[in-house]
Amino acid sequence: MIELSRDGEVFVLRMNDGENRFNARFIDELNQRLDEIERHEGASALVTTGTGKFYSNGLDLDWLASPGNDFDDFLRRVQRTLARLLVFPRPTIAAINGHAFAAGAILALAHDARVMREDRGYFCLPEIDIRIPFTPGLIALISAKLPQPVVHDACTTGKRYGGTEARAQSIVADVFSEEALLQNAIARARELAQKDASTLRTIKRGLYAATLTALES
Repeated sequence: MIELSRDGEVFVLRMNDGENRFNARFIDELNQRLDEIERHEGASALVTTGTGKFYSNGLDLDWLASPGNDFDDFLRRVQRTLARLLVFPRPTIAAINGHAFAAGAILALAHDARVMREDRGYFCLPEIDIRIPFTPGLIALISAKLPQPVVHDACTTGKRYGGTEARAQSIVADVFSEEALLQNAIARARELAQKDASTLRTIKRGLYAATLTALES
């Protein structure tokens, strides 16, 4: 479901389960891979990406609707994972290869930076249309990473942003062809891999203190 490989100093975490929707197994595997990266001694950075036309389409609503699954409890687990990634002690870049919707888009926002495929896929926060209001923690994360006018439009309209517009609106730093996307993300991550992990985590926790409180409450 989630594969982890190395390209020199850069860990590449590839979500490889169709639409890469969040269920208990997905969140467990994601945290296990983050554990592996944190255990690594020496310089490193992280790039995440998906497969095919999907980066991630967010919560697995069909799984959540199954008997025995508690929506609120699982959402707290998701928010704790987003908080972990937000202050992860390695430089992080999301290589958005395709659709990044809802919690999948917010996952990308939890990274230090984002790059996106220019010719296919969308960044979208469709909660207004699926009638699932954002929690205060998710609003705090979105607001910490996007310009306020973009926050308003993305959250209240459910607008889909293609790669070129996402770059223009500062949702992503740059766009690339499908063939060039991952290698450019890895190259950017490699430039930052020497940053001290402990110092980086402390700085991130300071930058996003209020967001962390909202996500972890």
